[in-house]
Amino acid sequence: MVWRLIMLPMLDALVAVFSLFSAYAIRLGSDAFQGPLEGQTLRVAAIFVIVSLFSSYLMEVYSLEGKASKRELLVTCLQAGGAGFFFLSVVYYLDPDVMLGRGVLFLSIGFFVLLQFVCHALTGRVGYEDPFVQRVLVLGTGELARGIGELVGTRAMSFALAGFLPCAENEGSIPPAVSPVVQMEGDLLATMHKHRARILVVALSERRGALPLQGMMQCKLNGIEVLDAPAFYELAQGKLMLEQITPSWIIFSHGFRRTALVNAYKRCIDIALSLTGLLLTAPLLPLIALVIKLDTPGPVLFRQVRVGAGEKPFTLYKFRTMGTDAEKNGAVWASKNDTRVTKVGRFLRNSRIDEIPQLFNVLKGEMSFIGPRPERPEFVETLKKDIYYYSKRHTIKPGLTGWAQVRYPYGATTEDAVEKLRYDLYYIKNLSLFLDGLIIFETVKVVLFGRGGR
Repeated sequence: MVWRLIMLPMLDALVAVFSLFSAYAIRLGSDAFQGPLEGQTLRVAAIFVIVSLFSSYLMEVYSLEGKASKRELLVTCLQAGGAGFFFLSVVYYLDPDVMLGRGVLFLSIGFFVLLQFVCHALTGRVGYEDPFVQRVLVLGTGELARGIGELVGTRAMSFALAGFLPCAENEGSIPPAVSPVVQMEGDLLATMHKHRARILVVALSERRGALPLQGMMQCKLNGIEVLDAPAFYELAQGKLMLEQITPSWIIFSHGFRRTALVNAYKRCIDIALSLTGLLLTAPLLPLIALVIKLDTPGPVLFRQVRVGAGEKPFTLYKFRTMGTDAEKNGAVWASKNDTRVTKVGRFLRNSRIDEIPQLFNVLKGEMSFIGPRPERPEFVETLKKDIYYYSKRHTIKPGLTGWAQVRYPYGATTEDAVEKLRYDLYYIKNLSLFLDGLIIFETVKVVLFGRGGR
């Protein structure tokens, strides 16, 4: 995770700089950095680097699994290069002063794609050991421990499974094919060092009288991270393990804190983003309204009661995407290829244009730009009965976009609601400026590629 999110972009930044100046040197020779470029070299290079990294992020170069094939890596790098060319063209149109010559531009992008592919291919051949992969020793051999072990196995970029350490006689057994069951060698700390493990995950179904407290404390004091199963699940998955958390876990865990400063910055960002969005889309609003009216009869805007912060109802606005009699038989969840959606409505939903009017809800303070998606009162009452922690998502304002929206596709069942609640509670627990920024970047990808809409 560290390697993919920090080190690879840093490496790509160096590659982008090298590619740009190599292209200048080839095209212009000894006069590469004289004349019109003099005095703004840093600005030109910064724009090229930023656009190259953003395009790579957008095309998910950094999201590829470490064991992705070279063909898949090459195609992704080429897509990133194409996106980079498009974004640079837009930048140069808006600011011709930083424009690269056509030959330099093509050479720069070509060098960057080639060198990025080579560097990523070479780093992908590096083993998944230290210093970037953390080895995990699971304390326990029961079903909970097995689930954690399987989770580690799917997170090859970040973690490697060192093994399972038996702790209780009635815990059950792990099949040898899953991972080796290790034995205590000396004390717990010595066992961790023996297997080069950096994280100890306590995954016991029953802890009373079974925890090696002295050994765990010794590990903690010697720099080894000691986590329970829900905490490790949160770290690895970016969501909460609802089956294993208790009210006391929520009360005593780190997070779920919202200071006056956090509330103030959230509101400032909401106002700034909603005003910016309304100003940028204002010229398109009459055209959107006209297309909706020409497509099917009925109002342009769709109003619907949703549940907000503190479970207070409010009226949500959207562009209408269904016929006027879509819910004549009562409230139902939208489904894939929903026949109630009009032709224009399907485009509006896939492009998220139908949600532009919700910027007014954000401006009014009924919603936030980022938060759990607001649900209808009819669904909320049912889900509160079926899902124990569901009402906790209403402790903050609902959002136009959110962690669940960028990490999980549209859901129309109770099981989907449970899965999205894992992400919503993770966001509420870890609310921060960094997480909000990440969600905004991910939302850009969702909107551009039309993911998750129904």
